[in-house]
Amino acid sequence: MPLFLKINGFIILMLALSGCAPVLLGGAAAGAGVSALYDRRDAQTLFDDQQIQFAALGALKQDARIKSQADAISITSYNRTVLLTGQIEAEAVANRAVERIRRLAKVKRVINQLNFGMPLSFARKAEDAYITSRAKLALTQIGLPDFNVTRVKIVTSDGVVYLLGLVRQKEGAAAIEKVRYVPGVLRVVDLFEYQ
Repeated sequence: MPLFLKINGFIILMLALSGCAPVLLGGAAAGAGVSALYDRRDAQTLFDDQQIQFAALGALKQDARIKSQADAISITSYNRTVLLTGQIEAEAVANRAVERIRRLAKVKRVINQLNFGMPLSFARKAEDAYITSRAKLALTQIGLPDFNVTRVKIVTSDGVVYLLGLVRQKEGAAAIEKVRYVPGVLRVVDLFEYQ
């Protein structure tokens, strides 16, 4: 399917669903509750990850040197590890962002995967969202006992897929293998914490 058809379909879907915010939010809350049942992180860590993401975004927007590029930086916290992805203009901004986030309470480490160049286009971001959804679907085909797809956090940026989660060695290897063959994936980066 051509990229413009995927993007148009994505836009139409978003517009159609925009009037259904209460339904979506209710579904997301219910989904989050189900996800939390299978998550290997404890409740405090789940809460900390949400707080870290909000605090990190705030820290970037409060810094005059980063503020103009803060929207181009995607922040993901999983088990108190923060992943930074996106496209920014200068390495100095990336280094400053990493330092600001590293100093936040409860952050164990920061993984800097920021690239330098023009911010990603809307079309590229839509393609990344599509890759993420296809990768999540691919994980549902893993037949290992006790494997649950909600234990894998998928972040896609410019065709590169980052996999986070608390998994067993066989689960991680199976997830990497499935995602590697999803159309549009340029590279898979293993950021799993193995149990």
